[in-house]
Amino acid sequence: MDNIQDQVKSAKDALPNVTPTPPGFKHQSSAHDLKARLEWGEPALTILDVRDRETFNKGHIMGAMPASKDSILYTAGSIDKERDIYLYGNSDSDTAEVASQLRQAGYTNVAELQGGIEAWKTIEGPMEGTEQIVEPGPDAYNVVSRIAHHMETQKLNNFQKP
Repeated sequence: MDNIQDQVKSAKDALPNVTPTPPGFKHQSSAHDLKARLEWGEPALTILDVRDRETFNKGHIMGAMPASKDSILYTAGSIDKERDIYLYGNSDSDTAEVASQLRQAGYTNVAELQGGIEAWKTIEGPMEGTEQIVEPGPDAYNVVSRIAHHMETQKLNNFQKP
């Protein structure tokens, strides 16, 4: 019996001591980047949807807040200027325009969600709204499972890039 325990301990000692860490902040973020942060349960971020209110009501990223392009500075006024903010709009150019406004107003961590809501739908990110409700899968809150899924999709994404 001691021999088996010694073998198990030896095998464990041979494994690298790797502690998974959440993805870092990027100013140009993919849907995978945002989803990975949400799956890690990081509460220190805000998601702003800068499309019109009617479109927002039909379907948006779960937890996103509506913020029209015209009133973005008013909407963001209650958000700490160092907080991580993820933006998405009707197009990447709309998103970049609003991100620029926030950066000029002193917000330091503004991420543009590349591909917007369509990219989010492609990776089956959770959504809410009157038309676009996508419930999280059965393992959505299983951190180990989600990390494994994220690592697999990141490898595929990195492999497919030219």
